[in-house]
This record gives sequence, C-alpha cells and structure tokens, in this order.
Amino acid sequence: MADAPIQLRDVNYYFGSGDLRKQILFGITTDVAAGEIVILTGPSGSGKTTVLTLAGALRSPQEGSVNVLGQELRGASKKALVGVRRRIGYIFQLHNLLDSLTVSQNVQMSLQLQDGISGREIRQKAGEILEAVGLGDQIENHPSQLSGGQKQRVAIARALVAEPRIVLADEPTASLDKQSGRDIVDLMQRLAREHDVTVVLVTHDNRILDIADRIIHLEDGRLQSFSEAVIENTRHMMSTLADYNRKGEMARRVADMEADEFIRVLEEVTGEASQFLQVSRMASSEAFESMLDQALDVFTRKIGALMNADRASLWLLDERSGELWTKVAQDAGGEPFEIRIPKGSGIAGAVAASGEPLNIPDVYDDPRFDSTVDKKTGYRTRGVLCTPLFDDGGRVFGVAQVLNKAGGSKAFDAVDLKRFQAFAEKMGVILESWGQMARRTDLGGVSGDTD
Repeated sequence: MADAPIQLRDVNYYFGSGDLRKQILFGITTDVAAGEIVILTGPSGSGKTTVLTLAGALRSPQEGSVNVLGQELRGASKKALVGVRRRIGYIFQLHNLLDSLTVSQNVQMSLQLQDGISGREIRQKAGEILEAVGLGDQIENHPSQLSGGQKQRVAIARALVAEPRIVLADEPTASLDKQSGRDIVDLMQRLAREHDVTVVLVTHDNRILDIADRIIHLEDGRLQSFSEAVIENTRHMMSTLADYNRKGEMARRVADMEADEFIRVLEEVTGEASQFLQVSRMASSEAFESMLDQALDVFTRKIGALMNADRASLWLLDERSGELWTKVAQDAGGEPFEIRIPKGSGIAGAVAASGEPLNIPDVYDDPRFDSTVDKKTGYRTRGVLCTPLFDDGGRVFGVAQVLNKAGGSKAFDAVDLKRFQAFAEKMGVILESWGQMARRTDLGGVSGDTD
C-alpha cells in the first residue's frame, strides 16, 4: 500500500547486546491505511509497545524498514525524526499532564512549537478541541481537579489539537473503569473519523475491540492478522480465502476428510468464529465473510454425509417476517435452493418453537409435517432428525436438520441424535457469526436482532 501512512517491512528488533542480546520482533511487515483504526493485541512482552514506539519515531529501527508519513525512519536525521513526531499524536496509559498548568495550557503545549501560529490562535484551538471532548467547562481547572476519565480526555485533546495525521495510543483505558474506558475509546473513534486520522491502539482490554477496523495480533514478536489467525491451522483447506471463489476446492478437501480430521477442523473454525463474535462490529473482511459462507454450506453437507443422511439443511429464524428460511438446503441434484415457511410450521418450526430436538422415523405419520416442499420438489421425505440452534444468549435462532438415513426404512437412533447435536452446536457458532455479519451488511434474510 504505497500511500499508507505507516509501512513496516521485515522489521526485526533486539534488546541487549552480546550474550544477553534477545530478539523481540521477528520480520514484522504491515501497513496501516489512512483513516484506519487498528488495534494491536497480544500478551505482555509480545512486543506491542516496541512496534508502537518504532512507528512513532520514538525508537530507532535496527533492521528492516519503518516508513511513516513518507519518511524512512531507519537512518533518518534527528531533524527528520522531529518532523515526523510533530505530525503524530501520542496517548499513553499515564496521561502525563502537568498539574502546574491548567487544562487549556496542557493542551496548548502541543501547539507551542508550531511555526506561524499566534498565541490567540493557540488558545482558540485548545478551547475548541476541549469543547469537542466534553471539557469546555474545565479549561481553567488543573488536572488534580479532574477524574481519571477527564484526564484521559485532556490527553486525547492534547494529541489531536495539532491535527496530526496519526494517533498512537498505548493502553489508554488501562487505568479507567469500564464506563470511562468505553467513553474514551468512543470519543477517539468519533474524532478519528471526523478528522480522518489513522489510529493505532495497543490494548489488553477486550471490551473495546469493537471500535477497530482491523485487529492484528502479536505473539512472541510475530505479527498475525485476524484473517491469518482464522486460517493458521486450516490453511490448506482455507486457501480459498485468497480469491474468495474456490468453493469447489474447499468442498473437495472436506469431502476427503475422515470423521476425526473433520471434527478437528470444525472445532478450529468454531473457535475462530467464537472470537469473531467478540469483535463482530469490526469485521468487514470479504475474505472472512466468504469463508464463513462457504464453510456453512460445505460443513453442512459434510455433516449430512457423516450422519449417513440423504440431505442436511440449516434453517434461520427471521423474527421480523415471522418465517424460518433455509440458509443451506439442496435439491435432488445437490444444487442449493431456499425454502421459506411460517415460523410455527412443519417439523423445523416445531423445533424452533419448543427448543427441543425431534427424531421422527416417518414424517407422513406426524401431523406437524408439511408436505408442501416434497410436492414442489418431487423429493420424498421419510425420516427427519432435527435439533435447535441456540445463540450465545440461549435463545433459539435456527434449526439444523438431516433427512432420510441411508438404508431404506432404517431410522435415526439416539446415538445419531447425540452425535448430530454435537455437530449442530458447533455449526450454530459459525452460523451466528455469519448472521451477525449479515445484519451489518444486509446479506441474506437475517433481519431479527438477537441482542
């Protein structure tokens, strides 16, 4: 990304020397785009602050390239480094305000070294930014008279008053209570959007991940993107993420898996989908969206095969329209198609309403069965195994179903039901992840809010 304000290429970094020399960063390569909000996560000691200080021209690069705002920092002169720093706003866990100065004077300090700006303009700009962060009535107070959240608002105002291109924040909510921390990051997000500022924020606070456009993770000094985390242990199967359209390849690999291997892969994707739910508001990745969509279809069919069933389907409950509709269903030729039925209709509707699974050996003997789809498609349903899918709040939001166990009149049994429920629980996590993305991007027919 040639015009990205932050560009890191093959960055290695070491602490100490001689026998005590220890490598902290390993081949870090990433870009942060203009106006992007990126959260950097990872355990203590993983190198997060080192990356932040390198990007902020506060630490000299040792190996690799660190290019910030068009200036290569490795080997740069002191004058060039100062020039870069003046276009960056810094926010730290400790606000570092001077209590001998008023709130306004603390903010004005960021403008004092700028050329061609009068004292009157400095005071005016400080007042405007303090008004923007909700402290217009505190400008003549001293930091000792403010709460922790208010002090951090002053630090944000100080970072933004000089209209920086980049804001770097290191654990800005660590010393704040839940509500104050939330207020601070919401404020940062709003101001960044209004001023088109690039933000890189280091945090351990999982409560604020949703403000990010992108989350990248450091583990033992190695950088990992969110989508890379998804495919780390399933990269052979998930090679489809590169071009979004290689569904046949995913289907082939899954089809060739033995049951144990498939269960392992399903658990891995379930784990990634669970993480996705925690940060779902930030997810705009077409690659991740494509992976979830393909995984739902391919995994559902694989589960049907493992259950020795003729067909398998996934239903979603649409509260607004009062319907159940099929996210995954197949016709006689194996092609996908959609079925919509009233919420309380049929076997799937009964399961959605009761929250209890059903195992029906002969559906035509059950008064709840609606034969409309059979008549429309020419398919003859015999036995049905059907189980509800629960969201993370414990409410039914969908139904998983397998039809017609192979072997003629042979019915699904209690062992089949237990196995199917285990599969369905994992598929429910992936389906809920897809549903949350669908509600944000108007995909599919999910319109009911599960919050």
